[in-house]
Amino acid sequence: MVSSDQRRRQLAREKYVRQQQRREEARRRARRRNTVVAGVVAVVLAAGAAVYASVRLTDGDAKPSGENTSAAPELTIDRNASYTMALDTDRGRVTVTMDAAKTPQTVNSFHHLAGKKYFDGTKCHRLTTDGIFVLQCGDPKGDGTGDPGYTLPDENLASLGKAGANGKVVYRAGTVAMANTGQPGTGGSQFFLVYKDSPLPPGYTPFGTIDAAGLKVVRDVAAGGVEGGGADGAPKKAVTIEKATVTKK
Repeated sequence: MVSSDQRRRQLAREKYVRQQQRREEARRRARRRNTVVAGVVAVVLAAGAAVYASVRLTDGDAKPSGENTSAAPELTIDRNASYTMALDTDRGRVTVTMDAAKTPQTVNSFHHLAGKKYFDGTKCHRLTTDGIFVLQCGDPKGDGTGDPGYTLPDENLASLGKAGANGKVVYRAGTVAMANTGQPGTGGSQFFLVYKDSPLPPGYTPFGTIDAAGLKVVRDVAAGGVEGGGADGAPKKAVTIEKATVTKK
């Protein structure tokens, strides 16, 4: 006969095991996620051509952000509306127009996270200035290892057109798209701002467009180059998102 105390202890042990399993799964997801656009971000020059290698996250837990489940937030946005994300940075405002009809899950996630102040005070941690031309943001840790604790489905990929013989399409200057591991459905909170036409595999959800003033802000950051003089790394002109706000038009 199992006493009530023994049953309580058993249930507590089972709960602890489940918690440990969830934490281990979060660690595995973090190890799989790439710091920038997977497969194309770490830039090395070889024989005069740009060669891209994937950059993996460091080991360890993702930053606790209040989003500790494996499911994306419930869809609450209006899919028939347009939404604007204002990124107030210490270099100036970057305004992104988002299309909820084509990327509802992605826009919903940004609406949700911005409401939680998830992006406030975060750095845009990576700048790439050769081969592809992007500024990457959206990591609460500022080092490429952060995520919200859930992943998003890929959306709007058909709008990119058919890939060429090299397996790539052109992400036009002004595009805002989701970073991922290079595998389907692995977007989190990290995103990249394209400041010059960039050839990439058509696997990164394009969900928004930067306004002219915001594109100038990003290009000014890019003009400062990368710390240490390379082509891929932290921007020399450090940029922090002081506040992110998503509003319905």
